[in-house]
This record gives sequence, C-alpha cells and structure tokens, in this order.
Amino acid sequence: MTRLTRSAHFGSIRVRTPFVAPGQRIGVMGGSFNPPHEGHARVAETALKRLGLDQLWWLVTPGNPLKSHGGLMPLDERMAACRALAKGPRMHVTAFEAELGTPYTAATLEFLKARFPTANFVWVMGADNLATFHRWQNWREIARRMPIAVVDRPGWRLKALSSPAAQALGRQRQQESRSKLAALPGRPAGWTLLSTRLSDQSSTRLRGGK
Repeated sequence: MTRLTRSAHFGSIRVRTPFVAPGQRIGVMGGSFNPPHEGHARVAETALKRLGLDQLWWLVTPGNPLKSHGGLMPLDERMAACRALAKGPRMHVTAFEAELGTPYTAATLEFLKARFPTANFVWVMGADNLATFHRWQNWREIARRMPIAVVDRPGWRLKALSSPAAQALGRQRQQESRSKLAALPGRPAGWTLLSTRLSDQSSTRLRGGK
C-alpha cells in the first residue's frame, strides 16, 4: 500500500471537525473556493440529494498544492462566502485541514477514516477535478479507500471521462442509478458520475470579473 503523507497533528484532538454520529453518510467536498459560486452549490446540492447523505461538508483548503496561491483570498473570507451558499442544516463549512497541517486530500481522508471509523464518507468533486485527478498525490490510493462522486460541470464531462484517471479506474465506475449505495458500509470503493443541471460559473471567471 502506498504510504500517505501525514502531519505532526494527525492525531491531535485540536483538529476540529463538524459533529459526526456513528453510521452517518457524509460527503466531503474539498476546494479552495476562491471564490465559491453557484456551481459549487449545485455540486453540493446534487451530492446531498442523489447520494442520500446525512451531511455534506464544504472543506475549505488553505491552498491547492497544484495551483498558484497568488490572489488567494484569506481563509476566513472564503469560509464566510461558502456559508452564504451552503443552505440547509445538513451542509457544514469547515477548514480543519489548516489545523491538520497538510494540503493533501489523501492524508485528509486517511485522518477522517481513522478518527470516525463507523462513519461512511464519500469524496465529492466536480468533473473538472476528475480531469486532473491523476496529478493528485496518491490518487489511486484515494480511489481504493473511499467512494468518489463526480458531479458534472459544464464543458468538462468528456474531458473527465477521457482523463488518465477515469481510464485507469474504468472498472471501478458504478452506475449512476445506484449512486445511493456509494456510502453504504461493506461496499467496495468506486466512483460514479452524477448528471445535474449545470451552472457556467467558475472561480477563474469570477476572479477575472467576467
């Protein structure tokens, strides 16, 4: 098994997350959210409904290791902007990665599974992320350990499905009609692509004033 990158704070009780009850189904949607927009809200709402989740976490990262941090809004401002979009009692905005001390999703998910062994987590991301998933640290290990829900984004469906990661993980793809089974205990990890009503908003366009 590939060794995952940990931090010195991996087991610290000072790493604060939203409350988790045993057996809950929780979607984790990570990103810089610089800034968050309607497209992010659409991904979150789609995952919450289609996967039958008890919670959906907006995990605001200190910074994406694959992107430049120039022009990155302060973390507290991005969290406040996410809270304005995360509607309903089942959505929660958190930035516990800053306390965990790692920017890598693989380590974050390992931490969640270790701290909450009876919860059922699903990693949620847009199709644009699947297109570059093969560049993430330990991406194969992420796909092996945790179900992944990929929500369609405008202009990205074909790029995502033809990406190196999608091709490599083709045998693990599950039917969209069976998406609610993704977070059930005892199910093998796999990924599914969820269709939804699309929003053409993007953080890049918003930062550019378009």
